[in-house]
Amino acid sequence: MAKKDTMKALINRGISEETSALLLTKYSSLSAISMAGEAELADLGLSEEEARSVLSKIGKRSVSSAKVKKEVEEAAPAVPMEEVTQYYQYSEGELRLMAIADRLDVKLPMKVIVDIAKRIKDADLDDEICEKLITTANRMYTSHLMDQNESAGVMAAHSIGEPGTQMNMRTFHYAGVANINVTQGLPRLIEIVDARRVPSTPSMNIPLTGTAAEDENVARYVASNIEMTTLLDIASVETDITNMRLIVKPDVGKMEDKGITLDELVERLNKVKAVRGLVTKSGYDVVIDSDEPSYKKLQSMFDAIKGAKIKGIDNITRAVLSKTEGSWKIVTEGSNLKEVLKVEGVDAENVMTNSILEVADVLGIEAARNSIIREAMGTLGEAGLDVDIRHIMLVADLMTNDGYVKAIGRHGVSGKKSSVLARAAFEITAAHLLHAAMVGEVDYLEGVTENIIVGQPVTLGTGAVNLIYTPKKKGDKE
Repeated sequence: MAKKDTMKALINRGISEETSALLLTKYSSLSAISMAGEAELADLGLSEEEARSVLSKIGKRSVSSAKVKKEVEEAAPAVPMEEVTQYYQYSEGELRLMAIADRLDVKLPMKVIVDIAKRIKDADLDDEICEKLITTANRMYTSHLMDQNESAGVMAAHSIGEPGTQMNMRTFHYAGVANINVTQGLPRLIEIVDARRVPSTPSMNIPLTGTAAEDENVARYVASNIEMTTLLDIASVETDITNMRLIVKPDVGKMEDKGITLDELVERLNKVKAVRGLVTKSGYDVVIDSDEPSYKKLQSMFDAIKGAKIKGIDNITRAVLSKTEGSWKIVTEGSNLKEVLKVEGVDAENVMTNSILEVADVLGIEAARNSIIREAMGTLGEAGLDVDIRHIMLVADLMTNDGYVKAIGRHGVSGKKSSVLARAAFEITAAHLLHAAMVGEVDYLEGVTENIIVGQPVTLGTGAVNLIYTPKKKGDKE
């Protein structure tokens, strides 16, 4: 940078011409000045205060990230993390059932044994009955297993896709809850398998606990803490052009319903950047004076405050009370799982949201998998369709087995298949084939789709075995 440009840059940063000229006697660029310390600038003839001011106005030159990383690594050697392992402690009942299963030479999944032990925990059963339980569980388990070389994926796709064609497009209205509707039917099923970030009608089902579950007034107070309240929900805003100010006239009834005081309203409005420090009380009204005589400024102030959040949780536009089985719960339009879990009076363990990606973000991938199963089974059940849960579980496993939620489509599962022909058969055929030819991909024809495309038997069922016939020759013994 030429000295003339450096001089201009220093003046633009609020440094006087004399100071700038003094700095340029030794340094030729801003980076050189910023790299110098206060002591060096003081040696040049500046006071300590001036040197500090110059450095703050120029801004400290950041050292390259690689250099910083190297210095940090040298300064603090990496300490290996301690490995923490927590083994599951089997109960006496589980150990007893495991011993019986070993004695009978029965191979059952551990979850089945744990579930049986949980159910018979308080019952005093002898070994003979426990043996019958294990034998019956094994018979039911083996009868439900897929045969070898069975096309599990094709069966799951068929079992979900065929009933899906019978689902009508409709919305489901919660019984006894006004104006809360949730997308159901085929559109909802498509949303689930597409792993949409935001559902078309995000909603939460929030059970309450303690006093809030029994007392309607407490439940209503919890709902008011959850539902987002904007300024226009509780007040009207008038524009006083003569005095260049805005007058907010709160509605007393609405303020009381929402549990908001005038001081809280003023405090909230003062947090809005466009009107910070300009909000004052005038009787029961709130006055916002413009700091400059400009109609444009007045309009921008109005635009900034009309949608200002006064109370509640972001994204939750409505929270309606509903009573089921003798206890109060809240049904919402909009979803914000992370913040709702913090609200006092909410039964956090049983809060439900229909936003699967939000469940994955807040509670983890296992919870997202269970959410996919629950939402898909609920959607099919609402339409009166009976689909085996194992088909849904297979889809949920496929969507979540990488540790994040993938869509069943070209941006997810189908687009990441190892077979070129299988990807090409789904969407954007030419692009897949062209890319595969450019990088030299090899297709080993192991799946269903690619074998059908090339016209050879699929490696499923009878196509999965090779029969070799050796003809007998004359003279061979029987």
